[in-house]
Amino acid sequence: MSTPANAGTRQPIPLVVLGGYLGAGKTTLLNQLLSNAAGRRVAVLVNDFGEVNIDAALIRERGADVIQLENGCICCSIGGRLAEALTAIDARAERPELLVIEASGVSDPLRIAQVGLLDRAFRLHGIVVAVDAECVQATLQDAYVGDIVRRQIAGATALVLTKTDLAGPVATSAAEQAVASMAPHATLLQGQWGRLPLSVFLDAGELALPRQGMLGTAGGWHSGAPSRISSFVWRTARRLDKHALRQCLRNLPVPLLRAKGIVWLEERAQPQSVHVVGGRTMFSALMASDIKESTLVFIGCFDSQARGTVLRHLEAMLARVDDAVPA
Repeated sequence: MSTPANAGTRQPIPLVVLGGYLGAGKTTLLNQLLSNAAGRRVAVLVNDFGEVNIDAALIRERGADVIQLENGCICCSIGGRLAEALTAIDARAERPELLVIEASGVSDPLRIAQVGLLDRAFRLHGIVVAVDAECVQATLQDAYVGDIVRRQIAGATALVLTKTDLAGPVATSAAEQAVASMAPHATLLQGQWGRLPLSVFLDAGELALPRQGMLGTAGGWHSGAPSRISSFVWRTARRLDKHALRQCLRNLPVPLLRAKGIVWLEERAQPQSVHVVGGRTMFSALMASDIKESTLVFIGCFDSQARGTVLRHLEAMLARVDDAVPA
């Protein structure tokens, strides 16, 4: 992919892939996002399996910045057109603050995310998969489509159970157990009438993150949707071993939406930014030198017990490193 000449000076565009089987409620979730984006610039790339992109027409009612790709599975038959669309979005003078790719109901969201990550102009913020709580058990047992749905669920960083009002509490609980076993590290949410906290898509919403200028968190969002999403911070004055840190973040003992921060690594003169999503940990060098400690922010559905588990895991995995960050 080609990139603009000033790409190195611009922040990557947050990218979220929205997947889920046919009829799971992806368009409803996306329309709610656009209705509650609080003025943020959100671009939507929609793929529909067929010659007429119905989803794009429905979504355009809520937001004008919709790019449509028809007639095929976005992760295979139109991969080249996806790359062209991403290049065009990055080249805009006023780039979006969030790009959401809505995959067709038969696509593999994880493969789409991998295509998006070929261009460093984008940074993956999540793979959100909608799951129909009423029908998922039967769909998983279907000989023709069961494997597709299992792949969609297994690749998610966040699973959103939809239509829970129709399913009822017993079926919803069974659906939760089924999908949790297939994606044990994904955050599990219920989307009531398609409403989700904006923090599922962006580093925003009802989060109280310190040092917001440094870590890029801003704004607030309020709706009737119940939100269990919260954040907490881990700091250390020690230098960290890159391999040990990567392994530590890969093996976190609780589900996670994402993590991000600024860290000092051994044998590196400058601090590094770090982003964690979907089991992937990405590092990049920073020119700033006035940051005095390593700081990681964890975002997910955490109670006090889960926070304590993560903090103990971090200290146990990284305790052997005791080099202090330069004063």
